Amino acid sequence: MSIGSIDMDYCNLNTGDRIPAIGFGPGGFGYTPNVYRRKRAGVPVRVWNRFVARPCAERRFVRQIASALTNGFRLIDYSSAYGSGVHIGEAIRMSGVKRDDVFITARVSNGAQREGRVREEFLATLRNYGVACVDLLMFHWPVPGYYMDTWHEMLKLRDEGFAKSVGVSNCHIHHTEKLLTVGVVPAVNQIEVHPLFTQKPLVRYCKDKGILVEAYTPIARFDDRLMRLPKLRAIAQKYDKTPVQVVLRWHIQNGIVPVVRSLSTCHQRENIDVFDFKLADDEMNTIDSFNINSRLRYDPDNCDFSIL
Repeated sequence: MSIGSIDMDYCNLNTGDRIPAIGFGPGGFGYTPNVYRRKRAGVPVRVWNRFVARPCAERRFVRQIASALTNGFRLIDYSSAYGSGVHIGEAIRMSGVKRDDVFITARVSNGAQREGRVREEFLATLRNYGVACVDLLMFHWPVPGYYMDTWHEMLKLRDEGFAKSVGVSNCHIHHTEKLLTVGVVPAVNQIEVHPLFTQKPLVRYCKDKGILVEAYTPIARFDDRLMRLPKLRAIAQKYDKTPVQVVLRWHIQNGIVPVVRSLSTCHQRENIDVFDFKLADDEMNTIDSFNINSRLRYDPDNCDFSIL
């Protein structure tokens, strides 16, 4: 599918639906109020933050998400852990891109799992998105003691027509094996994957089960141990691409959907401009060899879910 100058590739899900080969994850709004000045332009700082600074920051955030869509992204990845989702709905409408052309993901927060509010939270997210259903419903983390109940509720929501596909995030093999006892194979497992942490056994397991892997932290947070590698930079120079573009291409050729976060229009255009070249097998193997099993985010088997 051609989007402007971008020829978007797609991957097939085990449900028969298609998902774009690269996704955009805006993350949370992340507004920080100004607490250091008593007044701003003669206005008390609390009033300034509430009625001027925060609304301006929200409008900018919505424009940045909308720009990702106008620049060619067609997969929006969001979690209720980041906020209500109202900015996502506003951005889709602002972009002018048709709803049917956007693959929308929602993820159940850990708090909703613990508090038994999976359905309530998700239906509120739908209202804030301004859509009748999402293309993919996932949970954010396999919260011990709760994720199986969450999975059952997600399947009900799917059967009721509120989600076309259901998937998971941050699941190891043992989490997935437990989920499979229900008789439904997740469409997607979103996990941390990048050249410093390739997770080959888990990726291979998912592929064997027909589960598409999505990668968060796909460029290893610009870790110098990756971005400054001479071999990576040489490959980038060969194709007249950046090291980031080469890494994203490595994901795509591995059949993994990278989810990137950039609120810069320039970087958004760079991130999606990865469909006009192909890495050779030896170059793919070279990037594979960068693995040092360096996890940069949380381990689902060893983390404090109360802070996630």
